Amino acid sequence: MAELPPKNWNINKIINDLDESGFSIIDQAYTEEYLHTVHQECMHHLNEFRDAAIQNGVVSKIRSDHILWINENLPIAEQHVATLMQLAQELNQAFFFGIREVEAHFACYNTGEFYALHRDNPQKKNDRMVSAVLYLHSEWQEDWGGQLRLQDKQQNWHILEPKPNRIALFQSDLLHEVLAAQQQRLSITAWMRSNHSIWS
Repeated sequence: MAELPPKNWNINKIINDLDESGFSIIDQAYTEEYLHTVHQECMHHLNEFRDAAIQNGVVSKIRSDHILWINENLPIAEQHVATLMQLAQELNQAFFFGIREVEAHFACYNTGEFYALHRDNPQKKNDRMVSAVLYLHSEWQEDWGGQLRLQDKQQNWHILEPKPNRIALFQSDLLHEVLAAQQQRLSITAWMRSNHSIWS
């Protein structure tokens, strides 16, 4: 079971990182047992994933990954969503976000798949406040690609490696992309949503 929130999550550091640069990293986010179990749940449902580039019959040119939305039928992944909601309460106190829910999906990037430059909250037109990516694969090497390339609040670029059991947290309005993967890359992508607050 995932703790709510895990004791090793440094909440003060997360808040300071988000305030200063707009992103934060949590390494060794969960126990190895939980990571293994949620990875198994993801793999068990791989045949249910859909092409994320096709929405309402329209093919997007900027992404080629595959996704499966998380709900009560995926109870292990739902534990992670609940943990993020606990973190959201801390962020609400620090930033007055008014986050009310977390939505999430499994994401699978097969060899050669990518997600080009975009924002999760373009021009602040939706209520996504903070994005969170948890990497589920059991191992990853630098030459396997799949990195998250992210522009921080000061317009500096960062390359974040998709290390196993790492969570990348970042403002949903920051520009970012997923570089092409050379191996199967598995994650849970989540968004903490508010119905009124925006980043200043």
